[in-house]
Amino acid sequence: MDRNAKIFVTGHRGMVGSAIVRRLQAAGYDRLLTRGREDLDLLDQRAVHAFLAHEKPDYVFIAAAKVGGIQANDQQRADFLYQNLLIEANLIHGAHLAGVQRLMFLGSSCIYPRDCPQPIKEEYLLTGPLEQTNEPYAIAKIAGIKLCESYNRQYARQYVSVMPTNLYGPNDNYDLLSSHVLPALIRKAHEAKLRGDAEYVVWGSGTPRREFLYVDDLADACVHLMERGYDGPLVNVGTGEDVTIRELAETVMDVVGFRGRVVYDRSKPDGTPRKLLDVSRLAALGWKARTPLREGMRRAYESAPFHSPVANP
Repeated sequence: MDRNAKIFVTGHRGMVGSAIVRRLQAAGYDRLLTRGREDLDLLDQRAVHAFLAHEKPDYVFIAAAKVGGIQANDQQRADFLYQNLLIEANLIHGAHLAGVQRLMFLGSSCIYPRDCPQPIKEEYLLTGPLEQTNEPYAIAKIAGIKLCESYNRQYARQYVSVMPTNLYGPNDNYDLLSSHVLPALIRKAHEAKLRGDAEYVVWGSGTPRREFLYVDDLADACVHLMERGYDGPLVNVGTGEDVTIRELAETVMDVVGFRGRVVYDRSKPDGTPRKLLDVSRLAALGWKARTPLREGMRRAYESAPFHSPVANP
């Protein structure tokens, strides 16, 4: 990418978007476009198309989305499907109308079938039923992938889709009603520590396996792909390694400094039994994750809005 290129990063206040902005700024890109919801409602087609037609960015990163954990996905199914469909459709079609040639759409590893072989290869997309708890979100993200593929085929655009594994890091969502598993565990352990509790509760059995990627590593992968001009099929972004939820919870306890024990609430859903991405395509393109889970978790905890060095010596 040209250092003088105009780059529009959507969702710049969120975990992923802010990491992409940090990475671009560190690399010397200084013509960055960002807009908050109060300035540009991505659900408003006319506003999005008018903005893109006026600004005519050279590159677009679509990091904006309605996101949440198992509970939020399952209870707000219509909202997750409708809003994510609108966001991506408005941005992708609007970018095309504005003559944007290079765009990156960020999806999610939940697009893959619930019971597909492990590790998950990109070609497993649409080969089986989805996990029911987040099916609407997954369908919306699959639609975004297919939009990018279709604009590439019909209009010769270079719209790339990347599928991150479970993410964590600065600017994560720690709301226990809508957060993903790792930030939820960090907050639960932190609050249990402050209260002096003997235990903290983890949803499910602790046996599912999950892969976790520090968000700044994802941002680095995204910029790497854009800089090398990649315009091929969708790409998984992950570490290629996973842990059980039990192992994750115990590591969280160690990082936070909580000395109690974990109790598993087996009445709550486990979700997909295992979700590990095959990252060989990305490795062949010259990139691999660099942040170990424990180190990334420490950085995430230290940047959490509820963390205080005074309260947590």
